[in-house]
Amino acid sequence: MNGESYSLSAFFPAYNDLESIGKIIHTMAWLLPKLTNDYEIVVVNDGSADGTGDLLRTLEREYPFLKVIHHGVNRGYGAALITGFANCSKDLIFYTDGDGQYDVEELPLLLAAFSDEVDLVNGFKISRSDPRHRVMAGYIYQHLMRLLFHLRVRDVDCDFRLFRRSILLGTSLTCDSGVICVEMIKKFQSRGCRMTEVPVHHYHRYHGSSEFFRFKHLRRVFVQLLVAWWKLVVRPVFSRPSPLPDLKAGAQGTGVPR
Repeated sequence: MNGESYSLSAFFPAYNDLESIGKIIHTMAWLLPKLTNDYEIVVVNDGSADGTGDLLRTLEREYPFLKVIHHGVNRGYGAALITGFANCSKDLIFYTDGDGQYDVEELPLLLAAFSDEVDLVNGFKISRSDPRHRVMAGYIYQHLMRLLFHLRVRDVDCDFRLFRRSILLGTSLTCDSGVICVEMIKKFQSRGCRMTEVPVHHYHRYHGSSEFFRFKHLRRVFVQLLVAWWKLVVRPVFSRPSPLPDLKAGAQGTGVPR
């Protein structure tokens, strides 16, 4: 893709990611000018209690293209994504987590797979660098989600994605937990979003800890999955596929290739 033909928002949700978010932002500040002439970095600080907020305020003064939104309290991963997406203003949105388990320097792999016939490029983990119990849980989760929601992506839990901002128009995202990834991909798929996948690396988390296996979080995930399954699969929410907005028309005004 020609960097002059599109603008790009790089978005990172962050929760207690003091040890990793600074490096990510510095790396993106170096990488983005090599990819496009029009870019921004968006970070949602989701109620961090470890100094992440103070670091982001400092970096915001250093980088004029950095936009930081602070949640006063931790609202959850899905809520952070919803806030971040609403504050992205460019043609394309790239997002990944702020904990450093994905290498943001692999963003060009997603861009290389993007084309006029693609609306979303979804990463899939080459191998998962997590404790064995998390690897097994992730494997089961991925297969269950594909089965229950009829998903056509192999790794819905891989938060390393690039997509047209225009496909968010008319797509209401409601889940405030990690279930938002299932909700998002299912709704995009149901509306005819054209998707492709590329392999990406996944690295060990050296700082902080995952909130996933806390009982309160698991309970919320289970309830939201059940509700999403009922609304998106059992109940005919979409009586017929609702077409995406006229992306071609939007692309003509923004310079995004079609």
